[in-house]
Amino acid sequence: KQPGRLPSRIQRDGRLRGVDTPRFSQNPTSQRASTQIFRSSTEPSWGTSGIFRISDGLYLREVRKVAQEFPMVQLEEVIVDAMAALLLRDPMRFDVIVAENMYGDILSDEASELSGGLGLGGSINAGDEHCVAQAQHGSAPDIAGMDKANPASLILSAAMLLEWMAARRGNDAFAAAARNIDAAVDATLKNPATRTADLGGKIGTREFAEAVAAKLG
Repeated sequence: KQPGRLPSRIQRDGRLRGVDTPRFSQNPTSQRASTQIFRSSTEPSWGTSGIFRISDGLYLREVRKVAQEFPMVQLEEVIVDAMAALLLRDPMRFDVIVAENMYGDILSDEASELSGGLGLGGSINAGDEHCVAQAQHGSAPDIAGMDKANPASLILSAAMLLEWMAARRGNDAFAAAARNIDAAVDATLKNPATRTADLGGKIGTREFAEAVAAKLG
């Protein structure tokens, strides 16, 4: 394997074939991860997607087991390409979309574009005991330090982290703070004069953040 190149394998016929595929093993870790995905997403309805028979098969098997514990939740299984189309055609059809990492990354980016772009998508990595907030669009190193990035994604991610903490600790103050942040971001985005360049505005990262902070009081 060479840096910057996809994993590959030379076959007997001399042809180069790629072998980079998702891998799940029949072990407690993979089974627990698949189970936890569903347990943390028991909303009225949700969709999932699968292509790879073995890795997706393990995931779907575990999800179906847990689904039996939540009869009030409508489980709908959707192949990932159909899910991508449904997000464009009828995004209000789903309360929660649950998917493995690769599918979830693709579908969440698509969903963010429907709402205005990756700069508006909050994101957290949540587990049983820990949670990390991060901007959905990543670090954007090409515009780092240039006062151009839309900070809404990172701010909304912080609000999601507060919601997670509120649910785990039963702390109403965290939940209230999350709601206030969401409302402040919404109010800032509603005004064309306080939008960043990616949304057709003229202000930069710092000025947008200051406008949000001012609405928090």
